Amino acid sequence: MEEDPRGLLLVYALQNAVQHNSVPKAGTVLGTLLGKHPEYRSRIQEAKHLLAEVLAEVEGMPPAEREAMLARLAPDLLAPKAGKRPREQELPPLENAEQGVVMRFAPNPSGPLHLGHARAAYLNDYYVRRYGGRYVLRIEDTDPRRVEEENYGLLLDDIDWLDLAVTEIVYQSDRMDIYYDYCRRLIELEGAYVCTCEAELFRSLKLEKKACPCRSQNVEENLGLWDRMLSGLFHEGMVTVRVRTDLAHPDPAMRDFSIFRIVDTPPHPRCEARVYPLMNFSVVVDDHLLGITHVIRGKDHIANTRRQQYIYDYFGWKPPYYLHYGRMSIEGVVLSTSAMKEGIREHRYTGWDDPHLGTLKAIARRGILPGAVRSAIIDIGVGETDISFSWENLYAKNKALVDPDANRYFFVPQPVLCRVAGAGDQTAHALLHPNHPERGSRDLAFRGGIYVSPDDVSGHALVRLKDLFNVRIHEEKGTFRLEYAGDSLEEVRAARAPIVQWLPEETVVPCLLRKPEGDIPGLCEPAVAGEAGKVVQFERVGFVRIDSAGSEGVQAYYAHR
Repeated sequence: MEEDPRGLLLVYALQNAVQHNSVPKAGTVLGTLLGKHPEYRSRIQEAKHLLAEVLAEVEGMPPAEREAMLARLAPDLLAPKAGKRPREQELPPLENAEQGVVMRFAPNPSGPLHLGHARAAYLNDYYVRRYGGRYVLRIEDTDPRRVEEENYGLLLDDIDWLDLAVTEIVYQSDRMDIYYDYCRRLIELEGAYVCTCEAELFRSLKLEKKACPCRSQNVEENLGLWDRMLSGLFHEGMVTVRVRTDLAHPDPAMRDFSIFRIVDTPPHPRCEARVYPLMNFSVVVDDHLLGITHVIRGKDHIANTRRQQYIYDYFGWKPPYYLHYGRMSIEGVVLSTSAMKEGIREHRYTGWDDPHLGTLKAIARRGILPGAVRSAIIDIGVGETDISFSWENLYAKNKALVDPDANRYFFVPQPVLCRVAGAGDQTAHALLHPNHPERGSRDLAFRGGIYVSPDDVSGHALVRLKDLFNVRIHEEKGTFRLEYAGDSLEEVRAARAPIVQWLPEETVVPCLLRKPEGDIPGLCEPAVAGEAGKVVQFERVGFVRIDSAGSEGVQAYYAHR
């Protein structure tokens, strides 16, 4: 590293720009120089003149060039980016996976993804990264009643956010002719038949372990009915295609289950079809043709695995290796797509990213990073035991990722304005980050009046205003009178007095803190408005993501402590 002021300023400007993915901030860059090299304080005017040139140079660089130059000049200052994936624990090995795997994540576009989807997505992703191979995103969209056009974009946005190692995307709605062809083949193998029985009649016969009249049809009769289905000669509810299974099977759900049906409305946004495959058929055909080697899914699919085995056997195909994990309950958020849609429609939720919801969009808006979700999911593993999702574990993972980059600020909830008697004017210098003094500080000018939260001062005789001084509290009928009580930290420790946040009367910005349990109005430092889209820490409150900043103030979404 060059030991001249311009070279140092260039390095610190690059560091600031790369770290925050933004143009470098003059005050922070100059503060870093003077903090690390106090010998330049006597040359501050020269440094300011050079800084203007350096900032213009760095601002004109594309982000990739800034990072490359910093790596060349001072690689030790190239800090890891926020959201870098933490070290993962080892999951159990997969059977016969040493030569690589082909795995799939198969959501349907009924709405955006939520935390439950993230489990399947990340477990499959883990093994693809571990063994190498292909990762297929298969969008299962063969039920037009659950598909809306906008949901495709919502789903793909979530996939991008998850940062999965997807190698290819397959839409089942693009593969209808494939399913039709293999249904014909299955009929020809006498593995399926076309049933025109009324639903109630078939259900009663099935429970009695009896065959319906359609089961005795020969191949030609079934193919003729199949062609009539495809030609539009049947309406919804009149006909279905069934797999020929064991009518004496102890589980009625295994007996001659349906694999094709007609859906007249609504129209599908991606294809013109009326005859649609059911999941147990399309999954088998796709898993075979796409070469899926291993399937990881919830144990609620164990019955489907058994149903699908019939189809594998008829075609003579080898099924993939299956791993079924236990149920994961997620408390405190809404996961039901229908309930979410209803709540949005009735304006109980602001949208798919409302903090009351368990969607990935909602937790991303709160400042939870995908790396934290991934790490929490991998910690849960692939065991068959039912578990409860640990929000505390997720928050701990996220804190480890955001803490190094989150600047610190004061936020005062439900503020009251108080005068401090006996205190002279002074300025508090609060570090932007306690572990990174080179980032500089926030200057909070005290001129007699401050905002504090009643919850912070009520019931206390003495408190410390963080980074300022001590005050004595005189409380009477919900009002507070504050009196300067010196600067001694020892007195605060001896009295076990709390250290509280505060804001100067003259420089505050309205701030609405949005939490799942309700909104909290308050005030924050003006500099918070410059952190829009980033995670910061409101001291003694928690980590928050600054969602927006404008003329009406700041809106912040609470993440965690």
